[in-house]
Amino acid sequence: MATNGRNGNGSSPNGKGRKKQTEEIPVAGQRVAVNAGTRFGVGMPVERSENFGNVVRRLLRRLRPERPRVIAVLVLAVISVTMTVIGPRILGHSKERVVASVAEALELVGLTDVADQNPYDVGYSRRKLLALASVVAMETPVVVLDEPTTGQDARGVRRVATLVETLVTAGRTVIAVSHDMRFVAETFERVVVMQRGRVALDGSVSEVFAEAAWPTLASTFIEPPVAARIGARLGLGSTPTERAFVDAMAARGGS
Repeated sequence: MATNGRNGNGSSPNGKGRKKQTEEIPVAGQRVAVNAGTRFGVGMPVERSENFGNVVRRLLRRLRPERPRVIAVLVLAVISVTMTVIGPRILGHSKERVVASVAEALELVGLTDVADQNPYDVGYSRRKLLALASVVAMETPVVVLDEPTTGQDARGVRRVATLVETLVTAGRTVIAVSHDMRFVAETFERVVVMQRGRVALDGSVSEVFAEAAWPTLASTFIEPPVAARIGARLGLGSTPTERAFVDAMAARGGS
């Protein structure tokens, strides 16, 4: 399922429950800073209630000449802690299972070749794929993706679409928040359009992007995919995807 709508209309998952998440992460983050400080020979006593950002600032002040290397260590350690501490602690996964899940997730997003690299050494689009891999590796029955195609070229978008298909085939539910209507139409079966925190449209791709629904889409500042607009102009009916458009054109030609 894909959800979309104008920014601020309630389609993003970054709403309720966020406070609990931000209370969990600093605890692991402090551990990251302490570990990084130990690696560079600096004692870092940290109060459990201390903000992670303050801990990092103190560490960087103590290690100013080593700042670039410290940041690299922090980035790698954050990923390590996120994947091997927070997730398993919540889901109860063994260390062996986490290692296997991470390897499988990296393969799904095509990042096995950079598994040992600093995330800052890879481009923005690949860092987005790395974020997707970290979610997939949790093996949760429901996966929520927030703007997964942002910063991706055509190859990256196809990889994300393939990832969604793989997860669905494996029996996992995928919910994506996206403003990429072409990606939405070609990847998902159900589309929900949000407006001011309420559901404005909820139906199949063909229903939501049909010409009759365009006024509602326009009210949420969403444009239907190009294939749908061209199909409507040519009187082909609802053609939300390029495949649907080609099929409609072929059917007209054969009639």
